[in-house]
Amino acid sequence: MQSITEESQVQPTTMTIGVVGAGLIGRAWAIVFARAGFTVSVYDVNTAALENAGSAIRQSLVDLQQAGLVNGVEQVMRHIRFDGDLASAMQGVGYVQECGPENVEGKRVIYRELESVVADDTILASSTSGIAASLFSGHLRRPERCLVAHPVNPPYLIPLVEVVPTPQTADVATNTTLALMEAAQQAPILVRKEIEGFVLNRLQGALLNEALRLFRDGYVSAEDLDKTVKYGLGLRWSFMGPFETIDLNAPAGVVDYANRYGPLYHQVDQQRGRENPWDETTLQALDKERRDLLPSAQLPTRHEWRDRRLMALMAHQRSMPE
Repeated sequence: MQSITEESQVQPTTMTIGVVGAGLIGRAWAIVFARAGFTVSVYDVNTAALENAGSAIRQSLVDLQQAGLVNGVEQVMRHIRFDGDLASAMQGVGYVQECGPENVEGKRVIYRELESVVADDTILASSTSGIAASLFSGHLRRPERCLVAHPVNPPYLIPLVEVVPTPQTADVATNTTLALMEAAQQAPILVRKEIEGFVLNRLQGALLNEALRLFRDGYVSAEDLDKTVKYGLGLRWSFMGPFETIDLNAPAGVVDYANRYGPLYHQVDQQRGRENPWDETTLQALDKERRDLLPSAQLPTRHEWRDRRLMALMAHQRSMPE
């Protein structure tokens, strides 16, 4: 990779990607990059996690192949190597995807260790779900090459990646990360300023907060709430975002929609209380309804069902014109 003071082009066949962490997210990232032709070096301080990563990745690739989402399991596996030594694993990498715990102090340690073993022009990106990168990169010699690249789990089935630079991040580091994600067949968005939770989790949180209030206050059951999204909002949102949805839901577009329905949404927003909807009583009641619908013993089977449905949806979306 060129210096991060220069513009650069992402070449999958010549760039090596470092993945720090061989857990669920790290393994998924390895699949994303290797599937696109990148060489991937996976590191984990946990020997057992590293030893188990290969078989877990291979099984995921078998599932993806059956869904028509990869051409060959071994063809992808040839792009991935595993290394329990950080310096060796990160040698020659141009981009690192860090997948450590959601802990600021822990990430500060990881990033200090990374900076000691990678080249000065290696970009360091975090998979964190909501921690601003400035909180764990400001102590580094080269904080301008650090940012967040937050995936949605699992990223090999859900392609959105939130790219979140810090105020110190160099433009070329941001632009290279965006280009890298495009080359890896992901769908990156740029979060222009750091904000807790980024974009996806703030949107998801807004929906969940309201869903919990409606459930808590007796307006709807857990099952019917899920039906509302599954058979209502979710059908449109699977191929259009909320802004395009409202733009197409009024004859003259978004301003026309706002004039018709904006006062209602504003009034509803004023009715929302400031109390925490994630209280223990509400969660216990929700858990009871969910366990009546899906006993705990059936959760693993339902996880597999979810992933198969995501694979089918991804295959369908790839066949759709924009």
